[in-house]
Amino acid sequence: MWKSGLKWMFLIVGTMVGAGYASGRELWQFFGHESGLAIVLFTILFICSVTITMMVSYTNKTDNYYNLLEMILGSKIARFYDVLIFFYLMSTTVVMIAGSGATFEAIFLSKWVGILFIVVFIIIIFVKGINGILTFNVVILPLLIIGLLSILLIYTFDQKLTFLLALDHQANWTAAFTFTALNILSILAVIGAVGDKIKSKGEIFIASIGSGLILGLTSYLYNNSLIQISEIIILYEIPLFAILKNYPNYTYIIMTILLWFAIFTTAISSMLGLVTRLARFLKYKMWHIALVVLLLVTPLTKIGFSTLIALLYPIYGIVNLYLLCAILLFPFYKKI
Repeated sequence: MWKSGLKWMFLIVGTMVGAGYASGRELWQFFGHESGLAIVLFTILFICSVTITMMVSYTNKTDNYYNLLEMILGSKIARFYDVLIFFYLMSTTVVMIAGSGATFEAIFLSKWVGILFIVVFIIIIFVKGINGILTFNVVILPLLIIGLLSILLIYTFDQKLTFLLALDHQANWTAAFTFTALNILSILAVIGAVGDKIKSKGEIFIASIGSGLILGLTSYLYNNSLIQISEIIILYEIPLFAILKNYPNYTYIIMTILLWFAIFTTAISSMLGLVTRLARFLKYKMWHIALVVLLLVTPLTKIGFSTLIALLYPIYGIVNLYLLCAILLFPFYKKI
C-alpha cells in the first residue's frame, strides 16, 4: 500500500511541479506579498480535492479524464470541461516545452536545443507506456523535491528570513481558490487516466495528504524567498535564478538540471492526459499519438515562457473555480 501510495503521490507532485511552479513564475503570478494564509488554504483545498477526485476515479475504475468529469459534473457540463481540459493540457505542454527552451537559454544554449531535447525525451518515455512514466516519477521526483527544498531552506537561513504568519495582513487569501482551481485541472486529467490502477483507499490517503503537505511547505518557503527579491523578479524569465545568483556555479548547474526535470515530469503528465483521451478515438500506439501532438504544439513555443504563464494561467484559474466547487461538494450532493 505504501509503495503504491508513494507512486501516486509522486505522479501528482510531478504533474504540478513543472516549469511554472518550479521556476517560481507561477507562484509569483498568484501569491506574493500577504499570501501566507492563502498557501495554508491552498494546502487544505488541495488535499480535499485530490482525495475526492481519486476516490471517484478509484470507485469507477476510470481510464481517462472524461469518464471522471461525467461523474463529477454530469454529461452536459462535462462536455464543456472536456474541451477546456484538452486545450489546457495542450497549452501546459506548450508552456513546458517553452520552459525547457528558457532553461537551456539560462546556460547559454539555444532555446531550440532545449525544445528539441525535451520533445525527443517525451517520445522515448511514451514508448515505454504508463509504467515508464510512473517509474520515471518515482526516481526523479524525490531528488527534485529535496533539491528545491534544500536551496529554499539554505536561502531562508542565509538571509535570516522569518517564518511568521501574520493573520492580520493577509489580503491575498482568495488566491488560494484560483491557484487550486488552476492546478486541479491537470491533476484530474492524470488521476482519471490511472483510476483503474489504484488498488486501495489507503493509497489514496497517502497520495493526497503527502502531496498536499509537500506542495504546501514548498510553496510557503518559495513564496517567502521570492518576496525578498520582488524588486528584481521582473528582470528574470525564471525567478529561481534570481535566488541562485549569489551561490556558486555548481549550485546553479544542479538546480538548472533539476528544474529541467520538473519541466519534463509535468510535460509527460500533461501528455498522458492528452494521449489517454485521444486513444478513445485514435487506435494507435501511445507514442504515435504523442508524436503527432508534439509536432502540432511545438511551433507555439515561440510566444515565450513567461508570456504564456501570465496570459493563460489566471484565465484557467478563474474558469476552473466551478470545477473545484463541484469536486469539493461532490460527497454532499451525491448523498442528496
